Amino acid sequence: MSARLSAAPPPSVRVRAPGKVNLALRVGPVGPDGYHPLATIFQAVSLFEEVTATQVAPGSGISLTVSGPQAEAVPTDETNLAWRAAALLAERTGLAADVALHLTKGVPVAGGMAGGSADAAAALVACDTLWEAGVPRPELVEMAAELGADVPFSLLGHTAVGTGRGDLLTPAMTRGEFHWCFGTQRTGLSTPSVFRRFDELAGSRASTVDPADDAELMHALRAGDPVALGTALHNDLEPAALDLRPELAEVLEVATEAGALGVVVSGSGPTVAALARSRQHALALGAAWTAADVVDSIWCASGPAPGTQVVTSVAR
Repeated sequence: MSARLSAAPPPSVRVRAPGKVNLALRVGPVGPDGYHPLATIFQAVSLFEEVTATQVAPGSGISLTVSGPQAEAVPTDETNLAWRAAALLAERTGLAADVALHLTKGVPVAGGMAGGSADAAAALVACDTLWEAGVPRPELVEMAAELGADVPFSLLGHTAVGTGRGDLLTPAMTRGEFHWCFGTQRTGLSTPSVFRRFDELAGSRASTVDPADDAELMHALRAGDPVALGTALHNDLEPAALDLRPELAEVLEVATEAGALGVVVSGSGPTVAALARSRQHALALGAAWTAADVVDSIWCASGPAPGTQVVTSVAR
């Protein structure tokens, strides 16, 4: 009696992309196009989104499922950045937009850490690999910028200076490893609302952005000096985030009292990033937040982390 052969799994590609923290975020006055010029220093951290792209029958279109922490808060239709990334790649290459995408969440949702942007970057690379499109990396970066200002950095990873809308990137030299504890809230903050409040608070006093303002921070990165880095952390959006969510002030205070080298609202919030002396100290900072009952969840990570990369690929 012969053994029954099992069907081979369909071709699939699994790709990982990192979340980020803004070590510095400087925001200029809103321009005629409605956008604010930015000067920011990104660092990718070891919290990752994973996107698996699986081949489906011709004409099936795009489908999307999600698992992992806060999966229920993630849209599974064409408003999802990963879906939009697959559709954009198909449009630009002339290929059929037929793929099943599965997102495994590992970055806090709506926390100012670019989890959605990481999904988009991972979907671009996963679909490009699955479809054997062979799109050159510079063209993928251009598509990434169309999807969102943080998506190009999710492709690049490590540490980089971002200008323009944050999408014009220059890699930054760093030494060593930096340890972080992130305190997140169950309810997110709308990025547009934070920028609107920034405009109301800063008004005409918003200054022109200049990456040179973060020279001390860049020196700390090159020296691998976490103490100096903690002192130099900066976020122009923090006052607006605190105005909209005053309870975040206590999150900052608890981490400072627990000995954090520096504490800052991450991006547009409401996640708070605390820089630790070591991996063990990061856990201690999380314990302090838990004891004070000021955050809903805690995530410890290190940086810089690599950019978007293929993890596994099941061939045709």
